[in-house]
Amino acid sequence: MARILVVDDDLNISEIVQYIAKTSGYDILTATNGREGLAQAKKCLPDLIILDIMMPEMDGFTLHNHLLADEATKRIPIIILTAKGQMRDSFVGSSNVKFYMDKPFEPQSLRDNISKALQAKP
Repeated sequence: MARILVVDDDLNISEIVQYIAKTSGYDILTATNGREGLAQAKKCLPDLIILDIMMPEMDGFTLHNHLLADEATKRIPIIILTAKGQMRDSFVGSSNVKFYMDKPFEPQSLRDNISKALQAKP
C-alpha cells in the first residue's frame, strides 16, 4: 500500500484529502506545517507528498527546496495543492512536482492525480 504524506495547515482541506486518499486505499501521514512535513518525509520516506504552499513555520517552497536538496527525498513525487494559483510558475521544471492543483479542487481530479503521480514514481 502506498504511503502519502499530506502537509497542509488547513485542517478542513487536510481531512478532505485524507478521506479521498484513504477511500482510494492509501496509507496516510499528516503534518500541519513545513517543519513537521520535512521531519515526516525524512523519517517515513512516503511514496507521495501532497503539499500546501502557504503554511506557518516553514512554507511549501522552503520544504520543497529541502526535499530536493536531500538525496533520500528528492525523488518523492509531489502534488502541490494550494489557493495561490498564481505561484504555479515557481514550480515549472521541478523534477519532483508532478501536478499543481488549485483549491478548491474536484475530488476525482485529486484521485486521478494521486494515481498518476504514484505510477510515475521512479
